[in-house]
This record gives sequence, C-alpha cells and structure tokens, in this order.
Amino acid sequence: MMRYSLIITAVLVTFGFVFVSCSDDDEDYLGNWIELSTFEGTPRTEAVCFTINDDAYIGTGYDIENKDRLNDFFVYDANKDSWTQIADFPGVARNGAIAFASDKKGYCGTGYDGSDKLQDFYEYDPEANVWTQKADFAGTARYGAIAFYANGKGYVGTGYDSGNVAVRDFYQYDSESDVWEKKASVKGTSRRDAMCFVINNEGYVLSGLSNGGYLDDFYKYDADSDEWTALNRLSDYTDDSFDDDYTMARYKGSTFVMGGLAYLTAGIQSSNSVETWEYNPSSDRWTQKTDFEGAGRNGAVGFTVNGQGYIATGGNGSYSFNDLYIFKPYDEYDSAD
Repeated sequence: MMRYSLIITAVLVTFGFVFVSCSDDDEDYLGNWIELSTFEGTPRTEAVCFTINDDAYIGTGYDIENKDRLNDFFVYDANKDSWTQIADFPGVARNGAIAFASDKKGYCGTGYDGSDKLQDFYEYDPEANVWTQKADFAGTARYGAIAFYANGKGYVGTGYDSGNVAVRDFYQYDSESDVWEKKASVKGTSRRDAMCFVINNEGYVLSGLSNGGYLDDFYKYDADSDEWTALNRLSDYTDDSFDDDYTMARYKGSTFVMGGLAYLTAGIQSSNSVETWEYNPSSDRWTQKTDFEGAGRNGAVGFTVNGQGYIATGGNGSYSFNDLYIFKPYDEYDSAD
C-alpha cells in the first residue's frame, strides 16, 4: 500500500508567509549556501528551467503578488554571475509547465494559464534566440508534471491533468523526429508536483502530492529497458537504522545534481521547507546537509552549471522570490554569506 503523510497546514501555506530559517543544529551538517546576483525578471514561483552548456535559462511562472502569469525568459551566465533577457516564450503565459534540454536546444510546454491546462510544446534555439512550436505533448493537457532528458531523449510524465486528477502516465520525446511515444507509467500511485533528476543517464522520480497527501516513494527509470525500479522510501519505513532520520517527503521541491550525487531542497512538507538532503545512487542512501539559507519556499527552480548546483526564485504564501543561491556541499556552514 502506498504510504503518504497528510498535509495539515495548507491554510498557512496558502494564505500566510511562513519563513522557515536555518535551525540551531545547522552547524552539525556539512554544506554552505551563498547568495549571488538576483534574478533580473519579475519575482515568480513555478517557473521552468533548463541548462545548455554553461548557461541556465529560466522563464514562465506565476507572480503571486500581482496574480500574473508570465512568459518572459532570461539566461544566467554563471561565469559572469549575470542575467540577460532573451526572446519571450511564444505560448500563452503559464505556470507549472515542464522543461528540459538536449545538448543544443531547450524545450518547454504544458502548464496552466489560469483557466485551462495546456499541452502545447516549444523548442528554443539559443544561437538564433528563436522559439519554434513543435508537436503537442501526446498525453492529456496538464500542469505540475515532471520532465528530464536522458539517453538522447526527453521524458515527461505525471501531473494534474484536464480531468482534474493526478496521473502517472509517461512519454518519450524524440527531438529529431518531433514524435512522442508512450512509455511505461511511473510506478506507484498517480501524483503531481513531484521531483526528478538524472544521474548517469537514468531518471529518478520522487515524492509529490496525491489525494491530499505527500508521498514517500522513490523510483529509478532505465530508458533502455523502459523499466522502473523502486528505491528506498523517503521516510523511516524500514526496521534498519539508515532511514531513522529520513524526512524527505514533500511536493514542489527542487533538485540538482553535482559530482554524481543529487540534492533535494525546499518544497512543502508541514510548511515551506528549507531541509536539504544529498542522495548517493551507489548506496541508495540520503545524507542531511545544511538547510537552505534563503526563506522557506516551494516552486523554486534547481539547476547545475559548471558542476555547481543552484536554487532560484520560488514562492511562499503571498510572496514570490527572485533570489539566487549556489550550494557548496562540502564547505562548512557560514551564516555570514
């Protein structure tokens, strides 16, 4: 039976601005967050992000204060710690969309425009600074889905679809032929606002929201065999000691990968979270790291450039953010930066 935790603080999350600061025990954990140049677009939550070469691209999303959905896009040059606005996303303004990138092109689609769930899909060429509409996503229109790029193909699945239900279907996108193909559905229950990452060309999908609760399950996808493998749960599930302190289950969290290890932070747990965890795929074990040092938030973007992990934007209650942090996982915690 699927295990999940009930959400009992939804009113606080939706209508109040809940700051969650670093705990007094942060110095017991390894890792340090450093604030960098502020994102130059409107503060936003539920934006999308993809990376090409040494640049990160962030766009779309929802401006909570002004109740405005967005379609602008910006590129972050990590070498210069600077932002530049690029061509606007050509589809309708939206939040909760998906994005991924190949070696040369970025892709963005699905989402919610305030009235309708969407399934349109676009390709971005950074050399020409041009967006081109491609074949619509083959599944039902949706938002809050997961997406990643592995083994030369894009993958999109789960989310909250046009039938007003969470789903677990999963599709492969071939950019060369502009064709979608249905693949084995994500194992476990249907979900929305889950998290994902890629290590060694294998996709990982974890947690998310289902039937009013957040899930503690975790799966790995092998694109060659089109098979999902269940991994250790994200809670104190076994009688062994390794998971006694596990508290990773959440939704609308953020992930990035550094040095063959994955990092999970932010999102909604019992409130907007700052907890940060490191995942080792060789051992299938998680290690807690220093709390995220910005305000607790959900719907932030995580990305990796030049082998370094970053968190940007996000929302908390009635506020959106435009800050940017880099994470140094093996540095000592330093509150001064």
